[in-house]
Amino acid sequence: MKALSLSAPRKFDVIDLPEPAEPGPYEALVRIHAVGVCGTDISGYLGKMPFIEHPRILGHELGVEVVAVGDEVTHVKAGDRCAVEPYLNCGECHACARGHTNCCENLKVLGVHIDGGLRSHLVLPADKLHPAEGLSYEQLALVETLGIGCHAVNRVCPHSDESVLVLGAGPIGLSVMEFVRLAGAKMHVIEPDETRRAFVSKNHPKAKVHAPLEPEAFFKQNDGRGADIVFDATGNADSMARSFEYAAFAGALVWVGITAKTVPFDDALFHRRELTLLASRNAIPSDFNRILRLMKEGHLDTTPWITHRASFEEAPKKFASWSKPGSGVVKAVVQV
Repeated sequence: MKALSLSAPRKFDVIDLPEPAEPGPYEALVRIHAVGVCGTDISGYLGKMPFIEHPRILGHELGVEVVAVGDEVTHVKAGDRCAVEPYLNCGECHACARGHTNCCENLKVLGVHIDGGLRSHLVLPADKLHPAEGLSYEQLALVETLGIGCHAVNRVCPHSDESVLVLGAGPIGLSVMEFVRLAGAKMHVIEPDETRRAFVSKNHPKAKVHAPLEPEAFFKQNDGRGADIVFDATGNADSMARSFEYAAFAGALVWVGITAKTVPFDDALFHRRELTLLASRNAIPSDFNRILRLMKEGHLDTTPWITHRASFEEAPKKFASWSKPGSGVVKAVVQV
């Protein structure tokens, strides 16, 4: 079985792996059809993702077909199309016991901590498969990205009478926007890239989309006050530090993007406005189930997101172009 292994920053090797074993109890063998490429993959390719060690087979956004199931597996069968929940949790730690499988103390994420989906077949715990007949493999590959936004928005549950600011309009920011839209909140977006701003304006016509602007200028655009909820989806330490300045009194901030840098902030401002700061990591099973239902019902359409595609053979060269500033990539998919 062929696989793409990131052997060093900016260097893919095609490697041979043994054919996968038959699935054991509670496991399933899947055929991988589509792999979404996200910022984590690009950062890993560039050597900037601290959680990815080399060599590593990337790929955690997967649209798959079940080939065979082991004993005790009843919710999926051979032939089923599934989205994959790539967060392999231990089931035993304090976080798992409380239902927070997304931040298991021993969490291993496919394509990050352990080898992922840039290969033809993979054996997975069957409970990480979410069946969804009627959806394409590309749609299924984008469910995990949507899960990040779903979980982040669920951290604060915005109401229709609240204002929301999303900082950053990459795929994670876009996933946040989808669930802010569904909540009916008034939405602002700040994004430095003109192409991304145009994409948001086209796909979220009710949102107010801005080039970078200072907090005081933003207040004028938001009825003279800060945002009730600020989502920072940039993963940029400077942006995360300044995100406090855009929040209204008694407001909340959710850091969705992640940085390896220390993020300093103004404690006096934080206390004076009595702000709430939340982190958001990954997603939980119920997020996947909700997303699949919304996609089937036509409430979520990620078709415009996929701007670039590549075959398995083309992927190594395509990563080089996809990682360049100004590439125009919203979402890329590798067809395995």
